[in-house]
Amino acid sequence: MRWRSLLTDLGTWTASPYAFAIVVVYGFSWLIFSRETLEWHGLATLITWVMTLFIQRAEHRDTQAIHAKLDELLHVHGDARNEITQLDEKEPEQIEQFREGHTSSD
Repeated sequence: MRWRSLLTDLGTWTASPYAFAIVVVYGFSWLIFSRETLEWHGLATLITWVMTLFIQRAEHRDTQAIHAKLDELLHVHGDARNEITQLDEKEPEQIEQFREGHTSSD
Protein backbone atom coordinates (compact mmCIF):
# COMPACT_ATOMS: atom_id res chain seq x y z
CA MET A 1 0.00 0.00 0.00
CA ARG A 2 2.86 2.38 0.79
CA TRP A 3 4.33 1.72 -2.66
CA ARG A 4 1.12 2.81 -4.39
CA SER A 5 0.96 5.98 -2.33
CA LEU A 6 4.57 6.74 -3.19
CA LEU A 7 3.85 6.34 -6.91
CA THR A 8 0.84 8.65 -6.66
CA ASP A 9 2.91 11.25 -4.83
CA LEU A 10 5.68 10.94 -7.42
CA GLY A 11 3.18 11.53 -10.22
CA THR A 12 1.92 14.65 -8.48
CA TRP A 13 5.43 15.87 -7.79
CA THR A 14 6.46 15.55 -11.45
CA ALA A 15 3.78 18.09 -12.29
CA SER A 16 5.55 20.74 -10.21
CA PRO A 17 7.95 23.37 -11.55
CA TYR A 18 10.74 21.77 -9.50
CA ALA A 19 10.73 18.78 -11.84
CA PHE A 20 11.43 21.09 -14.78
CA ALA A 21 14.27 22.72 -12.85
CA ILE A 22 15.82 19.33 -12.13
CA VAL A 23 15.77 18.38 -15.82
CA VAL A 24 17.32 21.73 -16.79
CA VAL A 25 20.05 21.36 -14.14
CA TYR A 26 20.66 17.80 -15.32
CA GLY A 27 20.96 18.99 -18.93
CA PHE A 28 23.42 21.76 -18.03
CA SER A 29 25.42 19.36 -15.88
CA TRP A 30 25.58 16.94 -18.78
CA LEU A 31 26.71 19.76 -21.05
CA ILE A 32 29.41 20.93 -18.61
CA PHE A 33 30.80 17.61 -17.41
CA SER A 34 30.41 15.38 -20.46
CA ARG A 35 29.95 17.57 -23.50
CA GLU A 36 31.31 14.93 -25.90
CA THR A 37 28.52 12.46 -24.98
CA LEU A 38 25.71 15.01 -25.42
CA GLU A 39 24.83 14.16 -29.01
CA TRP A 40 21.51 13.89 -30.82
CA HIS A 41 20.34 10.93 -28.78
CA GLY A 42 21.13 12.82 -25.57
CA LEU A 43 19.23 15.89 -26.76
CA ALA A 44 16.33 13.67 -27.80
CA THR A 45 16.30 12.16 -24.30
CA LEU A 46 16.23 15.57 -22.63
CA ILE A 47 13.50 16.81 -24.97
CA THR A 48 11.47 13.67 -24.29
CA TRP A 49 11.77 14.27 -20.54
CA VAL A 50 10.70 17.90 -20.90
CA MET A 51 7.74 17.00 -23.11
CA THR A 52 6.70 14.29 -20.65
CA LEU A 53 6.76 16.86 -17.86
CA PHE A 54 4.69 19.29 -19.96
CA ILE A 55 2.10 16.59 -20.59
CA GLN A 56 2.09 15.58 -16.90
CA ARG A 57 1.65 19.22 -15.83
CA ALA A 58 -1.22 19.80 -18.28
CA GLU A 59 -2.93 16.60 -17.14
CA HIS A 60 -2.51 17.57 -13.48
CA ARG A 61 -3.93 21.05 -14.15
CA ASP A 62 -6.93 19.58 -15.96
CA THR A 63 -7.52 17.07 -13.17
CA GLN A 64 -7.37 19.78 -10.52
CA ALA A 65 -9.80 21.93 -12.51
CA ILE A 66 -12.24 19.02 -12.82
CA HIS A 67 -11.96 18.35 -9.09
CA ALA A 68 -12.64 22.00 -8.29
CA LYS A 69 -15.72 22.01 -10.52
CA LEU A 70 -17.02 18.76 -9.05
CA ASP A 71 -16.37 20.02 -5.51
CA GLU A 72 -18.44 23.09 -6.30
CA LEU A 73 -21.28 20.97 -7.72
CA LEU A 74 -21.21 18.70 -4.67
CA HIS A 75 -21.22 21.73 -2.40
CA VAL A 76 -24.24 23.25 -4.15
CA HIS A 77 -26.19 19.98 -4.28
CA GLY A 78 -27.53 19.31 -0.82
CA ASP A 79 -28.07 15.56 -1.27
CA ALA A 80 -24.42 14.73 -2.01
CA ARG A 81 -22.78 12.04 0.10
CA ASN A 82 -19.80 13.08 2.20
CA GLU A 83 -17.73 9.98 1.36
CA ILE A 84 -17.56 11.08 -2.28
CA THR A 85 -15.80 14.31 -1.35
CA GLN A 86 -12.87 12.34 0.08
CA LEU A 87 -12.29 10.08 -2.94
CA ASP A 88 -9.43 12.20 -4.30
CA GLU A 89 -7.35 11.25 -1.25
CA LYS A 90 -7.59 7.52 -2.03
CA GLU A 91 -5.47 5.40 -4.31
CA PRO A 92 -6.64 4.85 -7.92
CA GLU A 93 -7.42 1.18 -7.24
CA GLN A 94 -9.63 2.13 -4.29
CA ILE A 95 -11.47 4.69 -6.41
CA GLU A 96 -12.10 2.05 -9.09
CA GLN A 97 -13.47 -0.34 -6.47
CA PHE A 98 -15.73 2.42 -5.13
CA ARG A 99 -17.02 3.20 -8.64
CA GLU A 100 -17.60 -0.48 -9.44
CA GLY A 101 -19.47 -1.00 -6.18
CA HIS A 102 -21.77 1.95 -6.73
CA THR A 103 -22.40 1.50 -10.45
CA SER A 104 -23.29 -2.17 -10.07
CA SER A 105 -25.95 -1.34 -7.47
CA ASP A 106 -27.66 1.25 -9.73
